[in-house]
Amino acid sequence: MRHLTAILLLLAQGAAAQEPPGAAAAAAAARLETAATQLAQASGARDRVQALTDTVQAYEDGLIAMREGLRRAAIAEAQMQAQLDSRSAEVGQLLGVLQSMGRAPAPLLLLHPNGPVGTAQGGMILADVTPALQAKVDTLRGDLADIRNLQILQESAADTLAEGLQGAQEARTALSAAISERTDLPERFTEDPVQTALLIASTETLDGFASGLAEAFLNNEGAPDTPLEKGNLPLPVQGTVLRDYNAPDAAGIARPGIIVAARPRALVTTPVAATLLFHGELLDYGTVVILEPAADVLFVMAGLTEVYGAPGQVLPAGSPIGVLGGDQPDADSILIESERGSTGAATETLYLEVRDGQSPVNPGDWFAVE
Repeated sequence: MRHLTAILLLLAQGAAAQEPPGAAAAAAAARLETAATQLAQASGARDRVQALTDTVQAYEDGLIAMREGLRRAAIAEAQMQAQLDSRSAEVGQLLGVLQSMGRAPAPLLLLHPNGPVGTAQGGMILADVTPALQAKVDTLRGDLADIRNLQILQESAADTLAEGLQGAQEARTALSAAISERTDLPERFTEDPVQTALLIASTETLDGFASGLAEAFLNNEGAPDTPLEKGNLPLPVQGTVLRDYNAPDAAGIARPGIIVAARPRALVTTPVAATLLFHGELLDYGTVVILEPAADVLFVMAGLTEVYGAPGQVLPAGSPIGVLGGDQPDADSILIESERGSTGAATETLYLEVRDGQSPVNPGDWFAVE
């Protein structure tokens, strides 16, 4: 990975007026190296869960940036190659002139059939033309070097991507183990599985389940008292809002939440300190997680394939609550995407609903969803 980082840093040393195609990938490679270092150090961290959470997020950021950097590098290479192809005749003429000048003996270059005056005039013309030829040669040499550097970048990226993908998987596995061993979180209640199962069986809507859940298990003792910065909360997962509040889907069904598109196996965290009220299969939502960040306020999320923690625990802000589903692509798939000018589809989705006073409200009033 260090070899690729050196190449990327060379690419980044381009013109200051425009960001070089390799600059984003250079930052990504450095981010992946940082993540690898964090993973090695996490085992000795005092708060191992937090250290591993930061590590997983560092890998996710680095891999996303690497894919974007490779996409831009592939586009830049294609554009440069197309420009050279379109100037093939001009380049051929330039090379012909340079070859002719290189083969002619030096004294002949200084002679002219019209005598000394013609020789002087020819010399003046040659003096004017030579700098222009040299400038074109320098430009061509620079273009060819840029193309070669971008090709080296893409050829070397496979190992870096493979290391990053493997590191991300190792970090997720270590995080899951650290969470299962965690014993330092306060608990507001102990879940009664029988009561929860009866509540699920008697529930026909998310409204009814959320209301019954709060009544069954909660009181205000031990609730997080951190002030909520409405409108500025980070989304639980790094992604893009795919469907707005109450917007109908392809089947015409509207739900009082938003859909966030994200990459496979993306880590989901709680944006603020919150009590984990419930996680499990519910109605047609799939795996559901319900958090209570404040009295009478619920965050409802669906779409996770793996969930961390136990109901009743009070989770600090930024704590992992699970990962989305899907299969993480391998390095070859990412390289093929980049060659096609794509960074890959955000194929997984997280449903996010906010309930204030037992009524759904627009998550855009709470989260920074731009």
